[in-house]
Amino acid sequence: MKAKNSATPDDMRPEYAFDYSKAVRGKYYRRLLKEGANVVVLEPDVAKAFRSSAAVNEALRSLLRMSEATRRLTSRSSGRAASARR
Repeated sequence: MKAKNSATPDDMRPEYAFDYSKAVRGKYYRRLLKEGANVVVLEPDVAKAFRSSAAVNEALRSLLRMSEATRRLTSRSSGRAASARR
């Protein structure tokens, strides 16, 4: 038979011990900004409007589609107007 472990189930191994008193909040934030990370921080009022990051992505994709459609209409419209003036 195996000998029973004397450590209680709540004890962690030493390699997992972490001293949170030495932790630094936002330690890598500036580096991420400098390196051009794809992290975006929303203002609190905007964040309230969305349930999840998927909802934000869906709204932004919808805006991009609308922008593309509007840009195409505008470029065609201005082309016709310019040819009508000649």
